[in-house]
Amino acid sequence: MTADLSGRTALVTGSTSGIGRATARLLASLGAHVIVSGRNAERGGETVDGIRAAGGKADFVAADLNDLDSLGSLAERATEIGGQVDILVNNAGIYPFGASSDATAADFDAVYDANVKAPFFLTNALAPAMAARGHGAVVNFSTALATKGTAGASLYASSKAAVESLTKVWSAEYGPSGVRVNAVKPGPIATEGTAPYGDGMDAFHAGSPAGRLGQPDEVAATVAFLVSDDARYIHGAVIPVDGGVGTL
Repeated sequence: MTADLSGRTALVTGSTSGIGRATARLLASLGAHVIVSGRNAERGGETVDGIRAAGGKADFVAADLNDLDSLGSLAERATEIGGQVDILVNNAGIYPFGASSDATAADFDAVYDANVKAPFFLTNALAPAMAARGHGAVVNFSTALATKGTAGASLYASSKAAVESLTKVWSAEYGPSGVRVNAVKPGPIATEGTAPYGDGMDAFHAGSPAGRLGQPDEVAATVAFLVSDDARYIHGAVIPVDGGVGTL
């Protein structure tokens, strides 16, 4: 990858582990000043320390994405630390599984607060300033399950389908001002968060062209491409990074 993100500040939510951490590390290696965000300060500090040890620039800002006040503070602190936010990666989310009939109103609110409300209001807080400057990039996270009927995934899948719709709406709203909004759509990825699903993850990718679980850095590479100038003519795209699961 030839991308140069020097002089840009990138805020990556949920970047203390998994795909978010891999993305933060990669963007920093390409020259971006990365704002690492999450609820766990210890893991956040470890991520920042690792980036700095590799010669990158990073800072940690704690945030609870279920709290609108915390979202506002995150946007303000990221802007204060970096001078401005040029890149927003809405990676953080939750993915509980269970029968639709077992879901409670509290379950519904928890998933939609984290997966839809958080990126909605964080984007609202940062994208207008990008548009005023005439440049910026936002990458949202969907899932292969958003358009694949899978039993037990009703809340997760539907929340991410909403994110795909928002990606296209925001592209139409902010694209004319120079802000590119796109999304990645991971399939089965080997992370700390998916490890408890064990054999269920293997079943998900069975028969796919890749025939294996993906790795966090494989998703991170697609994010890095989308926020770079190499993707300057890509707007409103939802790019599968799923080993071909979506073709099944």
